Amino acid sequence: MPILSLDEIETLARRKLAACGAGDIAAASVARSVRRAEEDGLGSVGLGYLGTYLSHLRSGKVDGRAEPRVERPRAGTVLADAGHGFAHPAFDRASAVLVAAAREAGTATLAIRRSYSIGVVGHPVEDIAAEGLIALAFTNSPANMAPWGGRKPLFGTNPLAFAAPRAGKPPLVIDLATTQVAKVTLTAAARRGGPLPEGWAFDAEGRPTTDPAAALAGSMAPFGGAKGAMLALIVEILAAGLAGAAFSKDASPYARADGPPPGVGQCIIAFDPSAFSPDFPERIEGLFAAIAAQDGARLPGDRRLSARMTARAHGVDVDPELLAQIEEISAA
Repeated sequence: MPILSLDEIETLARRKLAACGAGDIAAASVARSVRRAEEDGLGSVGLGYLGTYLSHLRSGKVDGRAEPRVERPRAGTVLADAGHGFAHPAFDRASAVLVAAAREAGTATLAIRRSYSIGVVGHPVEDIAAEGLIALAFTNSPANMAPWGGRKPLFGTNPLAFAAPRAGKPPLVIDLATTQVAKVTLTAAARRGGPLPEGWAFDAEGRPTTDPAAALAGSMAPFGGAKGAMLALIVEILAAGLAGAAFSKDASPYARADGPPPGVGQCIIAFDPSAFSPDFPERIEGLFAAIAAQDGARLPGDRRLSARMTARAHGVDVDPELLAQIEEISAA
């Protein structure tokens, strides 16, 4: 199995994105996101998702040359219109405005509309936390999960992420979907064949199922039962309702190259800790120390940081079949 350095992964992704119609801004931004996903051991949304990006560029489902527009209508409000392009350059262009607004007002919110998958939602909040701010992000996605007690998918996997700054250390990052597993995890398991783990999905009649075909024709299960479904609704209201983006039920599926742009949204809230608690850094380090002091306990993100160090030092194993698939899509 070939081993690629992170630089090689980013260069490959940027070259293929450009070949399929992405402009310089989008190609650079999305290629960085692919690199960061691979760096963190999240290949399913790194090179494993690059083929989807490329096919959507080819079909026009995402506009690779869209110019994000950013405005700040109020002191703590930042609005970004992704123009049916990638979410990544929209965030890149708006993030500095969000950080400045949060430092000025204490708290600020960025809403992105007419957007697309943002990939690893933990990365935008990590970037904001690297500026010394606390960040909380929400993003909706095409429908895969029914409301609790229902049968028809209405919400996406609707992930959310949180990050807090740490003095002299990488930010603490929490990143999770509101479904029991991510859609790419369920799809990959279905491709491998055999029964799915219990608790992952429901069939079209709303009954728990371990049959991959029935799961894909039905609904993904929320984590924590009704509580996860309610959290997905909160994400939907913030990422789509507040941002003026398409609700998950109306968004064109990522799984198909045909159809209109999904037009989903993101909502990212930034807090300046110094506006609330001058001793915030010391207090949270005391909390983290209490967690780490317990046998068997660890801070969220420890595995991700370990994978990051390994990838930087040794590169990433890449499936040759995946590379061939990327090559085929980009050459089409």
